[in-house]
Amino acid sequence: MYQLAIFDMDGTILDTLEDLKLAINYALHVEGFPERSLDEVRRFVGNGIVKLVERAVPEGASETDKRNVHEAFDHFYKLHSKDHTKAYEGIPEVIRKLRAAGVRTACVSNKPDYGVQALVEEYFPGLFDFSVGGREGIALKPAPDSVYEVLSNLHISGSSAVYIGDSDVDLKTAENAGLDAIAVLWGFRDREFLISHGAKVFAENPEDLFSLITT
Repeated sequence: MYQLAIFDMDGTILDTLEDLKLAINYALHVEGFPERSLDEVRRFVGNGIVKLVERAVPEGASETDKRNVHEAFDHFYKLHSKDHTKAYEGIPEVIRKLRAAGVRTACVSNKPDYGVQALVEEYFPGLFDFSVGGREGIALKPAPDSVYEVLSNLHISGSSAVYIGDSDVDLKTAENAGLDAIAVLWGFRDREFLISHGAKVFAENPEDLFSLITT
């Protein structure tokens, strides 16, 4: 049994896509840029807000344009990060079940740290021992820095932890940190995409996570 389960946030424990789409489209609209579809935003997310902005703005946008879009996104998302976001069905229950079985839990995301802390408090109060999002001085995933911060704070070795996510970024993060990985199939990427990026262990539903983590 793993001692620690580290969860990605967007596409893994929370369906945040609609609120991310609304926030980036607000920011694009403010700068006079065309808006993006839900499927486009689905492809753009995973590497943090800087990358989301770079992928969403039109080709040739200036650094000033990108900075303005980023600032408008932050302004909007701080106010509206919970308008349409919801926990995936069965996720809170399986996290409670894991904790009751003695598994510690953490959340690591490239989402800005203000968003991570607010959403964890809203949807998973008391269910994570440690949560960390994107902030100054810590490299975003797939760099292993945020995972190392969790391991250090909880005094658990990487060999006793598993990383759960829905994207290529999560798979690479686990590899870079030296952790086993579980790819979930209800998130923002499909099985074929995940297999092409090295996924070997899959959870088709939240209940699968319990058996994969505890046996």
